[in-house]
Amino acid sequence: MNRREFVALVAASAAMTAPFRAFADETCQSPYMPKITGQEEFVYVWTLGVEGMGDEQDKLVTVDLRPDSPTRGQVINSLSVGGRNEAHHGGFSADRRYFWTGGLDTNRIFIFDVHTDPSKPTLHKTIETFVKDSGGVVGPHTFFALPGSMMITGLSNDDDHGGRTALVEYNDAGDYVATYWMPTTANMQGAVAVGDAVADGYGYDIRALIRKNVMLTSSFTGWSNYMMDFGQMLQDADAMKRFGNTIVQWDLHTRQPRKVFNVPGAPLEIRFPWGPNANYAFSTTALTSKLWLIYEDEDGEWQAKDVADIGNPADIPLPVDISIAADDQTLWVNSFMDGKTRLFDISNPHKPFQIYEKTIDRQVNMVSQSWDGKRVYFTSSLLANWDKKGDDDVQYLRAFSWDGKELVEDFNIDFYKLGLGRAHIMRFGSSELYSS
Repeated sequence: MNRREFVALVAASAAMTAPFRAFADETCQSPYMPKITGQEEFVYVWTLGVEGMGDEQDKLVTVDLRPDSPTRGQVINSLSVGGRNEAHHGGFSADRRYFWTGGLDTNRIFIFDVHTDPSKPTLHKTIETFVKDSGGVVGPHTFFALPGSMMITGLSNDDDHGGRTALVEYNDAGDYVATYWMPTTANMQGAVAVGDAVADGYGYDIRALIRKNVMLTSSFTGWSNYMMDFGQMLQDADAMKRFGNTIVQWDLHTRQPRKVFNVPGAPLEIRFPWGPNANYAFSTTALTSKLWLIYEDEDGEWQAKDVADIGNPADIPLPVDISIAADDQTLWVNSFMDGKTRLFDISNPHKPFQIYEKTIDRQVNMVSQSWDGKRVYFTSSLLANWDKKGDDDVQYLRAFSWDGKELVEDFNIDFYKLGLGRAHIMRFGSSELYSS
């Protein structure tokens, strides 16, 4: 499918209120965990296996980032986990000693030990019972660290493989704790629909603002869509109705939903800023190419509104991952279809505007930046069946330096050339976290 066909199909789907998708990094981690505020030493890349390539398995790839290392900018380790699970997202435990990752297809959860030897992670534990434990949740997506536990967002369910799903909590030992189902119109669970919001029960990302006792979740689509061929899905009228249009506000401590906001167009990543008085978060909608602000108003009530376009929405650039700077002044926004990253000035969160853009490659998904914002990393894969085809299917980790004016490439690792697979989420590692 060419770009013109893609735009036409998605535009037609919008008439059916259809939506889409996406997926950072040191400035976007759980506030409960220690941060690497100096030089990151390693980057761990959770990578999808490809049939007929290398060992064909999903794997955790470790790349050396140490400035004086002779192997800097090179793969120094690769740990395969067996089979292809639709490797996707991952997150550290609150003590940052373990890296939890998931497979959206098999529902397996892999917990890696990254503290014993940060340059060579080992597989600590595999959870095979996620669906049974959770009471039918499918597609472990975001792994968000809480004190002593891990909150995991689901994308689907094992009843109809649609978008209705839940949050699932495990303790740090990997034992199941509880399931918290998303509110729906049939069961609001005490939540209130704001304006014309319709509680769809969909899930995707999760972030929290501790001092306000606020947790937010976004919405995407279910297994029946994310495992379907991208072009086939775009031409399936029923499939294009099966996307989320909501962000839910939760009580962080009680895990109870409070409000459901109407955010049409599949809101994906959620990012809170770091300032002590910054009571807001950003998200982007994949289908409608909007930057959204979820914020506390003067009366102490949380609201949601769109505040900027991302590129030309008519072109459907398909915004995916975002990364907020540690000083809360800028926001990187990647868009998959045009392979671009855009930088927004968010110093006034109610009136953000674009100040820079660069084409990274023929497709781009994830973005991660160092705490000081001087180093920015990009990876390529969206989903195995959604990535571009032929020559446009490029798979990489690319590193850039940022001087406040221009991204300058540092190194580029071709994951296909090395027989590794499709590069997805990145997380940074450092031996300094465990030196005391």
